[in-house]
Amino acid sequence: MALIKRIFYLFTILIFFVQCNNTNKYEVKKGMVGSINKNTTIADLSKIFKEDSIVSNKTYLDTINSKKMFSLNDDEFDIYSKSGKKLLEITATTQNDSLSKIKSVGIYDPNYVTDKGISLKSTFKDINENYLVNNVETTLTSATLFIDELNATISIDKKELGISKFSTEEILLNQIPDMAKIKYFTIWFN
Repeated sequence: MALIKRIFYLFTILIFFVQCNNTNKYEVKKGMVGSINKNTTIADLSKIFKEDSIVSNKTYLDTINSKKMFSLNDDEFDIYSKSGKKLLEITATTQNDSLSKIKSVGIYDPNYVTDKGISLKSTFKDINENYLVNNVETTLTSATLFIDELNATISIDKKELGISKFSTEEILLNQIPDMAKIKYFTIWFN
């Protein structure tokens, strides 16, 4: 009987450690998107997304002189699933540095979800009921919601607002329809 108790306790402890080490790869919260957090470096991405494809905007091609050519744009890394679906867009804080930390993660896959259930499948009503929208900024094509609790920006296409023209006319929070869908959202790590 003592042996059975020991096996049971050992089994319980083993399950506990497995659960603690198995973080939800689609969990989104302030400073974290799946396995990516504030301490993640660009070099870590190949380990984290070893089952997926990573595409970079970095340009290194000057093969005649074998010199790097630097871009004025931020280093961006798009993560695609095996089926070719875009999952994430990751931006580095420092250009041309594999040890650079992550500046932001743009989320393009509806499997990524916050602890309050917000994902790309959510509507403005879902966002407004679960988070305080701290600010709304207007671009030519969308309204951007700022959510300080997540350190996130959520973009809603102007077409979802019933606006089809390009303009920077201010959009107020109360002008956004409850059923407006999310275009994409970004978690900022600064």
